[in-house]
Amino acid sequence: MFVAGFLLLPLLGGCAPNVLTRTDAANRFAGPAFMSKRTIAAPPFHLTAYERIDDTGAPAMVYIEGDGLAWMNKREPSLDPTPRTPLALGLAARDKSPNVIYLARPCQYTKLTEPGPCGRRYWTSARFAPETVESLSVALDRLKALHGIPAFHLVGYSGGGAMAALLAEQRDDIASLRTVAGNLDHESHSRLHGISPLRDSLNPVTDAARLASLPQHHFIGGADQNVTPVIFENFRTAVGPSSCVRASLIPGVTHEDGWIERWPALLKEPLDCAVPPGPAGMGS
Repeated sequence: MFVAGFLLLPLLGGCAPNVLTRTDAANRFAGPAFMSKRTIAAPPFHLTAYERIDDTGAPAMVYIEGDGLAWMNKREPSLDPTPRTPLALGLAARDKSPNVIYLARPCQYTKLTEPGPCGRRYWTSARFAPETVESLSVALDRLKALHGIPAFHLVGYSGGGAMAALLAEQRDDIASLRTVAGNLDHESHSRLHGISPLRDSLNPVTDAARLASLPQHHFIGGADQNVTPVIFENFRTAVGPSSCVRASLIPGVTHEDGWIERWPALLKEPLDCAVPPGPAGMGS
């Protein structure tokens, strides 16, 4: 059992189908949820988004994809980071909020054969480089102007959780933060798994104290062997004293399996700044 704000409550690998097959998988999630595809110019990248905007001028839920197919194995980067299964899009498709936006990460769903900035470093060592964070921030600015969005509720899956936290640390229009199997301390994650550190990337724990007053809820899979609870614990310690940080450990859920089915219920979990005082860690 964990301690204050924590209830009992994945990095995709394997063989890579081609990008058209992976785009079809995204469309199968987005279509039934009436989410339309959009390409956003967010220098130096072009980002793929899916959106459903039913209430112009109201806040939006924004889902940020994980690292996708970044590596074929511990030593071999993939040729294309587009996820086989876009789990964050699957979560977005289950969200009945009036305004729901999905953002893929740089170089996902992109024609990598064309000239452009998508070198492999942007899904390996530099996946959280300042320019990747800035690109997503530019995308938020453009969506904000296009739809009159006053504030964003961010949801990040896996490495998308890190990206969501980094955006929240830098922007003043983030109303809340949720992460799902979020890699909130990639330095610890790399040490834990004995893999190459992300030397060219920002780490959310560095400026985590900026999030002390932001309502947030972090969901950790009870059977997740990839992003384990210690990753959140390091982040929670870095935030420092706060009544706004909640975390929930979900039994039986792995890094990839079980989240989409449970998401409608998890969206109803508390998201406020009323966490009982206690040790800087996960709640009971």
